[in-house]
Amino acid sequence: MFRSNIGKLIEESGLRKSFIAKKLEVNYRQLRNYETGHTPIPIYKAFMLADLLKVKVDDLYERVNEDKSDCENDPVNE
Repeated sequence: MFRSNIGKLIEESGLRKSFIAKKLEVNYRQLRNYETGHTPIPIYKAFMLADLLKVKVDDLYERVNEDKSDCENDPVNE
């Protein structure tokens, strides 16, 4: 499971959301969905956003509830 850090990073950047939305070629509502994690950001837009915010793509999201027991039942790890 992942948590979006996009809203926090946008706030810290000081950039206007309207500017960011225009650069990403999305409307404000779609940007808000990326911020809240309701919609995952497409990878190419994630790179564009990371460049705008001067962060790494990895900084846009963080992994939460990483339980090692969950990984043990993952067919990829078998």
